[in-house]
Amino acid sequence: MQNQQTRQLTNGAMMAAVFTVLLAISVYVPVLSIVSTLILALPVAWYSAKYPWKASALFAAVCLVLSFIIGGLLSLPLGLTFIPFGLAIGISIYYKKSKLFMFMGASIVLLVALMVQYVASIALFGMNVLEEFKATFEQFFEQTGSLMESMDAPESSMEDYNEFVVQFQFMFDTLLPVLMVLSVFILVWVLLLILLPILKRLGIAAPKFPPFRNMKLPKSVLWYYLIVLLVSLLSDFEQGTMAYMIFINATVLLQFLLFLQGISFYHFYIHQEGWPKWVTVLVTLLALPLQSFTSIIGIVDLGFDIRGWVKRAHDFKGK
Repeated sequence: MQNQQTRQLTNGAMMAAVFTVLLAISVYVPVLSIVSTLILALPVAWYSAKYPWKASALFAAVCLVLSFIIGGLLSLPLGLTFIPFGLAIGISIYYKKSKLFMFMGASIVLLVALMVQYVASIALFGMNVLEEFKATFEQFFEQTGSLMESMDAPESSMEDYNEFVVQFQFMFDTLLPVLMVLSVFILVWVLLLILLPILKRLGIAAPKFPPFRNMKLPKSVLWYYLIVLLVSLLSDFEQGTMAYMIFINATVLLQFLLFLQGISFYHFYIHQEGWPKWVTVLVTLLALPLQSFTSIIGIVDLGFDIRGWVKRAHDFKGK
């Protein structure tokens, strides 16, 4: 028992030191900060994957204090973002949760951490990051418009440009919630692709995500999409209202999921045919401009067992 506690304290001190070094690099070293930030949650994930949640929570609190000591308010946002994120990953591994649970749990934790910091930055410092980001875009559009005027652009071109700017600003304001959610989920997916193999090399039984070609969304996603389509046919939402914002964000999110399902089917079919990997890359790139068609493929893949047909046809051809 004494040896176990000693080992726990030793590992905690070692991982806290690793976290301190990574955080210092992330704050003070410009180029290496990109790499160190991507693996900043690694020490927290490693420790919480080996020990129960109480010890892990205490370790996370120590790392948070270290974040403030190392860089003050400058490094605290990094700590508040990646410490809970690493904790979610490690606890999921320790308690042997599913890969989907880990992904969803880590995504929700990261999203909540970012939202809390966003609200705190407004309440405490009067700094709205999104408004500043929007102001940067507006300044860029103004400079581009002034450049077009100085080059004597046709009046029709200026009208088209101004209309594009208005539509872009409106869609940005409307789609901001779903853009934030999708950005967080994509970021978590990328971070897990980086962190889980490293954890496995460090002796942690980290789960391995199945190939993307085996991704199959719940059929409920298809029903949600059909409901949204039906609502769009029966209702006429006024632009700018809360109902319109909810509807358009739900539509974009569901279309994105169906688009991923379509690409997953492409990968499945290419794997069944045994085609080289460069075909997978090419088809994935071509799916981007063919987004509508790919989404239809995703709908068909969810609604019907076409993967089963493809597999049976491939097995029959192989006999």
